[in-house]
Amino acid sequence: MLWIMKFSGFFSAAMVMIVLFPSLQSFPPAEAIRSSHVDSHLRFSSNTHSFDKFPFRRAPAFRNADECRSSKLGKSSVCDPSLVHVAIALDVEYLRGSIAAVHSILQHAKCPESVFFHFLVPEMGLEALVRSTFPELKFNVYYFDPERVRSLISSSVRQELEQPLNYARNYLAELLETCVTRVIYLDSDLVVVDDISKLWNTSLGKKTIGAPEYCHANFTKYFTQYFWSNSRFSGVFSGRNPCYFNTGVMVIDLAKWRRFGCTRRIERWMEIQKTSISRIYELGSLPPFLLVFAGHVAPIEHRWNQHGLGGDNVRGSCRDLHPGPVSLLHWSGSGKPWTRLDSKQPCPLDSLWAPFDLYGHST
Repeated sequence: MLWIMKFSGFFSAAMVMIVLFPSLQSFPPAEAIRSSHVDSHLRFSSNTHSFDKFPFRRAPAFRNADECRSSKLGKSSVCDPSLVHVAIALDVEYLRGSIAAVHSILQHAKCPESVFFHFLVPEMGLEALVRSTFPELKFNVYYFDPERVRSLISSSVRQELEQPLNYARNYLAELLETCVTRVIYLDSDLVVVDDISKLWNTSLGKKTIGAPEYCHANFTKYFTQYFWSNSRFSGVFSGRNPCYFNTGVMVIDLAKWRRFGCTRRIERWMEIQKTSISRIYELGSLPPFLLVFAGHVAPIEHRWNQHGLGGDNVRGSCRDLHPGPVSLLHWSGSGKPWTRLDSKQPCPLDSLWAPFDLYGHST
């Protein structure tokens, strides 16, 4: 048993060396699969389910303002340089939230016809539903194979944090077309109440990602005592000023991400977590992101992620807005507004989500 522990410790140290020194890495071809409108149903028809039980109303048409730049590469070309790219995951459990998020973006965008959506899905069959709800939406659907990460996922404090689709954002650089060099990633439990182009135009400088940072938060709690007591691990933050950031709202420079092999660097930390003699973190998909990026994040105004609204009215833990202006409301946490509204036990701020909900037949 002793030799197993020694080998495990040696393996963990070797993995840390690889993460800290990217030049030692090799990057295998992507296993995640990109699918287009044309071939999605042909390639994954065996995984297709009926989504007729989700009666979403058709959204109104949204048109560009006069000052919006016109497309130069055709109506639906994903490579059009005038487009704003937004990536959101779609699955059955959070479908209602995702549809509301898209609706909110279109409603507040000055140039809604210039927003291109990239939907990440664990099974095919949702494209027709999206098309019927938003007939003129520019979008592609990308199948993310859950097996790509299943063996890398560790148990978490909440079971929903262990779902493979939570990790799909790690593979955006592989899934999206190579001509897409920047993307806004958004969680499914939020609404945007400002022009999305303002977030899109955020300067990242030399950074790979941008996000609202919260440096007052206790950063040490995101990793275990074993992590902080072992300099082989905690040394990754040497020379950095790491702050907590929420991965549900990020602007990502995909060109830099691809160049620096960020996907593989995240995977390596997940492998260390699985092979180490003791856990180095507890909280789902966030810690590997922090290990790679914390201290190297382009700061974005807090108005773009009023997060933590997923309180619980039954337990008396409804949240208030943080002080300051609001451009995005984010129900991160265990409580979701659509669930509470349906149960007739909403939190006060859930009323701000309700206007964007398209679920239910027209009356």
